[in-house]
Amino acid sequence: MPSEDLVTGSHAVRIIFAGTPEFARVALERLHASGHTIALVLTQPDRPAGRGMKLQASAVKQFALNHGIGVAQPRSLRLDGKYPQDAADARQAMTDAQADVMVVAAYGLILPHWVLDDMAAPGKFGCLNIHGSLLPRWRGAAPIHRAIEAGDLETGVTIMQMDAGLDTGDMLLMHSLPIVASDTTGSLHDRMADLGGKLIVMALDLAAAGRLKPIRQPEDGVTYAHKIEKHEAAIDWRLSAQQIVQRVRAFNPFPGATASLNGETIKVWGARVADTGAQDAAALESPGTILAVALDGIEVAAMHSIVILTELQRPSGKRLAVADFVRGFGLQAGMRFDLPATTP
Repeated sequence: MPSEDLVTGSHAVRIIFAGTPEFARVALERLHASGHTIALVLTQPDRPAGRGMKLQASAVKQFALNHGIGVAQPRSLRLDGKYPQDAADARQAMTDAQADVMVVAAYGLILPHWVLDDMAAPGKFGCLNIHGSLLPRWRGAAPIHRAIEAGDLETGVTIMQMDAGLDTGDMLLMHSLPIVASDTTGSLHDRMADLGGKLIVMALDLAAAGRLKPIRQPEDGVTYAHKIEKHEAAIDWRLSAQQIVQRVRAFNPFPGATASLNGETIKVWGARVADTGAQDAAALESPGTILAVALDGIEVAAMHSIVILTELQRPSGKRLAVADFVRGFGLQAGMRFDLPATTP
């Protein structure tokens, strides 16, 4: 679906913005600078963070407060849920905002039917979601992670019309991005956040001009990007080197791939696939075995292949390039990393 040129001269749209992390903050900043009006921001309640575990406002809340935008932080939007008063207060705030549209980006709360219905009233544009994939591939919570983990060569951002399903609504705008071999979730996230901010401004300009063209998602090619679980971090050396490297990239910066050796859990932040060449067949039949330790990489046996670890971190330590890491850690060829009980 080709992106259209930015529409100029359209009237300002009143927006309720719902989002929480940095990905959403980038979009909020773009919208704030676009000439449209941010009437209300919804974001998750403050959470404990950092070494002192002090309550910390989300990236979206911090931006909103710094720019004088009203903020609501309901614990739930379900009127029949655990926090009905939170939901009722949020609904009143949304009514008072008199918004034309709701923009959602990594909010973290499910929108119940009343939100979709209220925003679908005549004259409104509904709820638009900034989704970090080329739908229908990677519907769900962790599309950036899963695209890298799967070895996809491209991804992108889709602006979609939200409905009651899980990322099943009509597509409004879409633009692709290549995934390069050096990409981690962190680096790809930043490029996609920037793209998402540009596309949502374009979508609202087109909506204001009556030029948005919804397209139904195809039924073929649907995949689901399930939430990242911490247990997935443990490297299973019984996978191929390529799969392991993709997971290391996908889980950087969260949750960080881990390797356990002699009771110590080491974070693995960088890795590459080795050219196998003439290697000891017996060693390659023992996944997790350290084959060689050098200043440019630690060779570890995987399934019929070799992974080279290039950036690591000990508990409470700093991330270190392998040359610095091996100087302070007595790694030797023949040692073997633990295998997880089951494949994550």
